[in-house]
Amino acid sequence: MKDYRTGNIRNIAVVGHGGEGKTTLVEALLYATGTIDRQGRVEDGSTTTDYDPEETRRGISISAAMAPLEYKDVKINLIDVPGYFDFAGEMMGPLTVAEGALITVGAVSGLNVGAEKAWAQCDKMGTARMIVINQMDRENANFEKALTTITDKYGTHIAPIEVPIVEKGQFVGVVCVLENKAYTGEGKTLKEVPIPDSVKDEVEHAREQIMEAAAGADDELMEKFFENMELSPEDTMKGLRKGILEGTVVPVVCCSSLTRVGLAKLLDNIIDLMPSPEGRTLVGVNPKTGDPVERVCAEDQPFSARVFKTLADPYVGRLSLIKVTSGVLTGDTALYNVNAEKAEKAGTIYIQRGKKQTTTQKVVAGDICALAKLQSVNTGHTLCDANNPVRFDEIVFPLPCISMAVYAKKAGDEDKVFSGLARLQEEDPTIRISKDADTTESILSGLGELHIEVVSKKLASKFGAECVLQDPKIPYRETIRKKIDVQGRHKKQTGGHGQFGDVWIEFRPNDDPSDPEFHFEDAVVGGVVPRNFIPAVEKGLLDNIKKGVLAGFPVVGMTAKLHDGSYHPVDSSEMAFKTAARIAFKKLVDASPVLLEPIYHVEVLVPDEYMGDIIGDMNKRRGRIMGMNQVDGQQQVVAEVPQAEMFKYATDLRSMTQARGSFTMRFERYEEVPASDAKKIIENAKRDEDEDE
Repeated sequence: MKDYRTGNIRNIAVVGHGGEGKTTLVEALLYATGTIDRQGRVEDGSTTTDYDPEETRRGISISAAMAPLEYKDVKINLIDVPGYFDFAGEMMGPLTVAEGALITVGAVSGLNVGAEKAWAQCDKMGTARMIVINQMDRENANFEKALTTITDKYGTHIAPIEVPIVEKGQFVGVVCVLENKAYTGEGKTLKEVPIPDSVKDEVEHAREQIMEAAAGADDELMEKFFENMELSPEDTMKGLRKGILEGTVVPVVCCSSLTRVGLAKLLDNIIDLMPSPEGRTLVGVNPKTGDPVERVCAEDQPFSARVFKTLADPYVGRLSLIKVTSGVLTGDTALYNVNAEKAEKAGTIYIQRGKKQTTTQKVVAGDICALAKLQSVNTGHTLCDANNPVRFDEIVFPLPCISMAVYAKKAGDEDKVFSGLARLQEEDPTIRISKDADTTESILSGLGELHIEVVSKKLASKFGAECVLQDPKIPYRETIRKKIDVQGRHKKQTGGHGQFGDVWIEFRPNDDPSDPEFHFEDAVVGGVVPRNFIPAVEKGLLDNIKKGVLAGFPVVGMTAKLHDGSYHPVDSSEMAFKTAARIAFKKLVDASPVLLEPIYHVEVLVPDEYMGDIIGDMNKRRGRIMGMNQVDGQQQVVAEVPQAEMFKYATDLRSMTQARGSFTMRFERYEEVPASDAKKIIENAKRDEDEDE
């Protein structure tokens, strides 16, 4: 691959709903430009960007993958981004470094939620976009209908710059409205033909839409348009480019990835309309002073780069995908990782295409490459010249919303499993591995059931470590509802010194119902229990509150007052008094013990039309609706729900709202479990205890 200047580079993320042909589109563009010799198929597992064993097995994209190509002396860095919502985190890195995005929309299905989410993310990150109505070869493909679903949602933003040519039900070419020319043929093979009479009205209507969109992007052009109700081709192109850069204009094109019709004009449009990185300014901070620092994307600037993705390879090790945001990178460039405050060496520079790597000597500002074995570097980190330090914002990834307990399948494989998971977490920042202090379980969290399942399969295929996934244990608690005064007496004579300890302890709920702690009070008078044995009584109780009398869960919210007892001058010991305390503790069965469960504060964000379903579902989950608010044009439902009812909520919410809903949750407090549910929990706990024995 030859050297390119910054102005001849285009970084384009291919985004949209799952199953709309993004991977096939990328593959077709690689084939059409002669980058690959044969066009692979998703169904055969032979595409360039779906190379992971899990991707080929499932026939879906799981990780974002690079696919650079060359066309008309321009290097286009395509990034194939997964469309399934379980892998939404894969979109964040590419949209951080790409100046443009192709949002794919099916010619049969029209606009759907995946494309809407991609649009919203582009809006948030200031990414220019172009909509590609793909799969025009399919039966029932309808460009006008698909376009209507887009314009109904986004209105005047939309500018259809192509109109399809369909003959005898077959998609054979496109009319380029900007050129007012028609083309047929596949791939790079184009043949100019007269504009068919059947589409002349559509072309004229599209031309008017484009001029209006271009005029709306610039005040000067708007005045010209109102004067003449017309814009010159040069002014139209100027307005379009400005509108696309600012996000006020989104052009729409059409193609078929399978037959490759429309791909040449798509490539032309990427080059002509999508912005290059040249001259773009990125603002960071000086890590030493905290002052703002600007980096212009140009070769004569100090070196800086952003790490937007990490690949964990069991053989090669860590591979960091970076975008050079300013300056020039060579193998001798001294790198400084601002986030970790460590120096690194660039070494060999790779150009990544799918799983294949080719070496290169130099990468200029605006281009994307890969570096191997950077020890301190993680996704989101900034690399720079140590003498001109800058730190860019880290990438914000979606938070995990579903958790499973993870165990090694084979005893002794624990280290293998958890070191493998740590490596996968480097690759995918939306994974979380944590230890639950209450249940001692290791918890694997992710964005959906499919996400967590894929992680477990990758663990086996990449690192040879098999794991078992289960619903996490719920950290129930026990407490008491009434005061009791009980005796704990331990007496044992076995010849020689015996054992004797005798205590009277008053157990009562804490005076403050919101206080979850265990309190011990020493109210002994007259030396009935010698001072040196009182700590043993407290220790005996502390040991026993870890397993309550109902179902073996920790006891909380209770005060124990030691107020009486007796001792033997020879046979009493610390062990005897600890045992006496345990005997007293067992009598908590008479203090109206109850089971407590964790209650979570849940905030659900959904479009208005799903409100009824959400509230009905919350009621089924024993949830209490605390309020409803209007947030960013959507409805926010605030509720308190038992943790036990929330394990699969991410999946259920996605199903109820066609993936348009989102939620966050945090621990709020403990509450008493309803009697009917408590009975089942206690029975299950006792059964598990019997099985363990």
